[in-house]
Amino acid sequence: STETLPSVVFENIQGCSPKCLCMLLENISGLAVDEDFTVEVIPEINVAVATFTKSIDAAEFVKKCSQNKRVKEFKVTARLLELTQSIKAENIPASVSTEYITVYFESARNGGGPVSDVQLFPEENSAIITFCDRKGNA
Repeated sequence: STETLPSVVFENIQGCSPKCLCMLLENISGLAVDEDFTVEVIPEINVAVATFTKSIDAAEFVKKCSQNKRVKEFKVTARLLELTQSIKAENIPASVSTEYITVYFESARNGGGPVSDVQLFPEENSAIITFCDRKGNA
């Protein structure tokens, strides 16, 4: 089965270094980075995506992250990456193009999928990335 691996998006990670984030996720999940999950950091938009290779209750993990004292101190937010929806990326530098964002989120390595739309909001340095609904292409 081509079961998609659960991915969790962490936003507002600018206050937390990639190494620190990985350690936090290991502490919260009890899993090991590289062995059980991978973390892809997108510094341009202050987002990290953790993709689990081990079977995990991702929703439960997101809940644990959201309640974690350290995660709260860093003001990092966690949520499930569902490819049938839009995600909002914030703190995007003005130099980043919609093409870059599209290619980034379509990269399988980043746990992405076909992007149907990217809306850039330069005045607030954010973008809304909308994924194509994969379920429709059975």
